[in-house]
Amino acid sequence: MEMSKANQIQIGMLGVIIVLMLVQMSGVFSSGDASLASDAKQSLVGPSNSAAPNAFNPSATPSAVPPATPPQAPAVDPNTPKTVMAFTNEEFDFGTVNEGEKVKHTFKFKNTGKEPLIISNAKGSCGCTVPKWPREPIAPGASGDVVVEFNSDKKTGKRNQQVTITANTEPANTIVRLVGTVTPKAGGNAPAQGVSPIQVQPGGGK
Repeated sequence: MEMSKANQIQIGMLGVIIVLMLVQMSGVFSSGDASLASDAKQSLVGPSNSAAPNAFNPSATPSAVPPATPPQAPAVDPNTPKTVMAFTNEEFDFGTVNEGEKVKHTFKFKNTGKEPLIISNAKGSCGCTVPKWPREPIAPGASGDVVVEFNSDKKTGKRNQQVTITANTEPANTIVRLVGTVTPKAGGNAPAQGVSPIQVQPGGGK
């Protein structure tokens, strides 16, 4: 029996619809398979890092671990309550020394404020001037020392060696000084080895 023209058109359209559905379903499965494969690889490889060893690259060399940062003196929090650091003397005249001698002086101070005094840092004006300071908080009314050593090797003439002390004071920086004159050694010979530091008492002579 001959199909009518209308039936033929309906069958043809049905065929087209079936083909389109198959194509669409094929695309979905292909996309899903690719996604599943990608997820599986990511779980084995881990985060993208070509230098890290993993199942796909077992011979990779791990990236070098950065060296540890040396400990630094803690910085004073700007919100830390302020106090007052009062030195007995902020300048010491060591007079005249010969090149190569070392001058060592103790600067005495007192916390005359109402809050603990925290010294976060003390730095000399050059490598020849080395300070030592208390690392623990200084209670109100308590005293402390900042010891400064100056090495006069290759530092001749009039000297003004400064040490900048940073603490929870206002202003934050206080400067103490070693001043004096260094006499050049005769003939430019190297300074004698084993020269002992010149011990200077606060307010006294060498």
